[in-house]
Amino acid sequence: MTDQHTGPRQPTAPPEPPTAPPTTPPTAPPTAPALLDPSTPDPAPSPAPAPAPPPAKDRRVLRAVLRWTAAALVFAAVGTATAYGIADRERTDVPGLATEPDGRWAYPEITLPPLPAGSPAPFADGNAAGAHHADLRELVLPAPEGAVEDKALRGTDGWLATKELLAEYAEKEDREEIGQLLTDHALRHIAARGWTTQDGTRTRIYLLQFGTGAVADVVFDGLTGPRAPDHGLRGAPEVVLDEGFSPDAVVQDVTRTAYDEAKPYGGEHVRQAYLSAGDTIAVVVQSRKGDAKAVPFQQTVVLQSQLLG
Repeated sequence: MTDQHTGPRQPTAPPEPPTAPPTTPPTAPPTAPALLDPSTPDPAPSPAPAPAPPPAKDRRVLRAVLRWTAAALVFAAVGTATAYGIADRERTDVPGLATEPDGRWAYPEITLPPLPAGSPAPFADGNAAGAHHADLRELVLPAPEGAVEDKALRGTDGWLATKELLAEYAEKEDREEIGQLLTDHALRHIAARGWTTQDGTRTRIYLLQFGTGAVADVVFDGLTGPRAPDHGLRGAPEVVLDEGFSPDAVVQDVTRTAYDEAKPYGGEHVRQAYLSAGDTIAVVVQSRKGDAKAVPFQQTVVLQSQLLG
């Protein structure tokens, strides 16, 4: 019985070849190539290599996820960067957002002037008068880039004489009536700025400050009307309400009434807006030979509203 078991093992006994040096370099463990090389054959009994679509699909999914993640980050960054100083940003400076020029002017960076120590903002709790405690001269919108400033509107030390504002109105009776209105309601002072852009558009902005917001509201009602102002500006004998402003252009705590000259225009096309913000009224006038564009007018009015709000 013992010889029957030992006899068959002798022919297969020489197991020396496995101990001989291998003729090819040793390979990595069978599981490692499957993680590093998608083309490694599947360890199935079939000699044919396993198809590669699953890894390729995984890579496509990964690339898609990365693309969507990058897009989400871009939109988040753009949304965060959108602020009230966008007026001075060239749209073509933002990769992927280049558009044809839309007519907006390039304003410099706009910031609110500091408040005196201990003074509240105009619409803060406890400021029932709606007083602007910041220097009114610093609340006038600056001229856009490339514009030529009208130094005459800066007045003396930044304060403008009332007669310079009254000169905007066409009729002597209107100038006298408005002058009396301002006197009766104790106009404190006027800060103003004006400029002319390269296309010939002339802009004038006047800020009128009174003792309280309640007083300013009375004057605002005396200067404006539901369909047209009670007093006509020079060059605009007939006007209509300007309803071209976007609903999103409303500035909190600022009341706006805007008018556009009715066609046919005179020597110049005149646009005008009145703003009421607490103790201050703003008068914004733009005029241009031919056609005063709507976009820069609306942009100017909204930016001035934001400074006052």
